[in-house]
Amino acid sequence: VNPANYSQVTGFVLLGLSQVWELRFLFFIVFSVMYLMTTTGNLLIVAIVTSDPRLHTTMYFLLGNLSLLDFCYSSITAPRMLVDLLAGNPIISFGGCLTQLFFFHFIGGIKVFLLTVMAYDRYVAISQPLRYMLIMNQTVCGLLMAASWVGGFIHSIVQVRLIIQPPFCGPDKLDNFHCDVPQLIKLACTDTSVLELLMVSNNGLIVFSGPDVFSGAPRILHSTASHAPKPFSGGQQQGLSTCASHIAVVTLIFVPCIYIYARPFQTFPMDKLVSVLYTMVTPMLNPAFYTLRNKEVIMAMKKLWRRQKDLLGPLKH
Repeated sequence: VNPANYSQVTGFVLLGLSQVWELRFLFFIVFSVMYLMTTTGNLLIVAIVTSDPRLHTTMYFLLGNLSLLDFCYSSITAPRMLVDLLAGNPIISFGGCLTQLFFFHFIGGIKVFLLTVMAYDRYVAISQPLRYMLIMNQTVCGLLMAASWVGGFIHSIVQVRLIIQPPFCGPDKLDNFHCDVPQLIKLACTDTSVLELLMVSNNGLIVFSGPDVFSGAPRILHSTASHAPKPFSGGQQQGLSTCASHIAVVTLIFVPCIYIYARPFQTFPMDKLVSVLYTMVTPMLNPAFYTLRNKEVIMAMKKLWRRQKDLLGPLKH
């Protein structure tokens, strides 16, 4: 059959997480609370890092960027999902689906590259503390951040460019709560084996940069172990704490991404649960990972809270 004779699908029905109204309402309550916590936690970190001059360092600059990206990443899917949970089986236009897919992979790609930069930053801080300010200066940090944005943009453009090639003539039911490559490519009414291979390769290049993030951990442990007889400085202790938090965050991000994207695009029972994990749960937990054991952030948070109380005090009277 000639693909030119296909009638192009103009929209997709998002099947979401469940067709049972009671479950959808329960999901709405749970995910509304999670999205509120994600928004509050990540924007609070951005405000703290921006307002406290003591946190104007490379490590906290990268942490602030990660929090901003987490807020944007969850906002790409969560608000629409919350509305759809109450609306039933909503329809998203083909253009709207591609737009959501672009920004989803754009922000997600930036996060992956940024996590790699953060791992390198912690490795330098622990292994070469005396040369840290020379190696990770503002220029280098800015260039690495810009490279992360460029890398995320290229990754996302490639995904969109590949997904618009095959014709979509039906069915039009997308078995997910947001538009993503694995579910969308299966609705194409032509052979997509080559496209799937290209997409898996593209996603694999991104998600398998994770080993580079993990590889810094043994080096840091070896570096600190070689200085075991000496007490760690405050900066080294802070770096180790941040490194442990970073490994936990990377695990929660890369493992689900490898499960979803670095394999053939087939449907498995755990797919939606894993999608919820990296779109909703991980962005909510990141602020806790990076603040609960970080004394500098906690002190800055208390300082910001006291400042707000001082500003609101006269207004109450």
